[in-house]
Amino acid sequence: MPLHIKICGLKTPETIAAALDGGASHIGFIFFAKSPRYIEPELAGRLREAARGRAQAVAVVVDADDAFLDRIVSETKPDMLQLHGRETPERVAEVKARYGLPVMKAFSISEAADLEKTRPFVGIADRFLFDAKPPQGSELPGGNGISFDWRLLQKLDPKIDYLLSGGLNAQNIGEALALAHPPGIDISSGVESAPGVKEVGLIDAFFRAVREARASRAA
Repeated sequence: MPLHIKICGLKTPETIAAALDGGASHIGFIFFAKSPRYIEPELAGRLREAARGRAQAVAVVVDADDAFLDRIVSETKPDMLQLHGRETPERVAEVKARYGLPVMKAFSISEAADLEKTRPFVGIADRFLFDAKPPQGSELPGGNGISFDWRLLQKLDPKIDYLLSGGLNAQNIGEALALAHPPGIDISSGVESAPGVKEVGLIDAFFRAVREARASRAA
């Protein structure tokens, strides 16, 4: 079964090439001004061209209004929208109807009860993303480099399609895959040398670690 891999917060041709060459199924662009990974929609639109036919481009927003989403969809032309804020099921449905694009809804997880919050979104969001709850005082809903207890996902309905995110890196991805068995994974800060600075070498090392972990499990 293929494992979907999303490299998020990309901003340069070199790191996009590394993600695509490594086998990324999705590349993510962050449209949240407070994030060190923020990118202008027009630049993201030029960079995403390299992914056409190879990976899906995902536009990540946090409680964005229609005007900003209009600009992102027009200039970036993403394949999918990721809503990483406090969007309601009604808002997710509105966004899907307005743009005719699949929507991935992100949730912050720290305990089993947090997974129950997905229930109203089942059948509305096309996919979920499970990230760790941000530390107290953080202005970033994701990309904080922290993880949650992956064992919480073991009892999740296998029909739920999701990406596992939060604190993943080349050193722990094997454990994450073994404990959670996710259908997809998402990484951002784990392939950075500094906040917002992706490194080709770290991206390569991450993909290598994923391949080794999967080969080990298969054996």
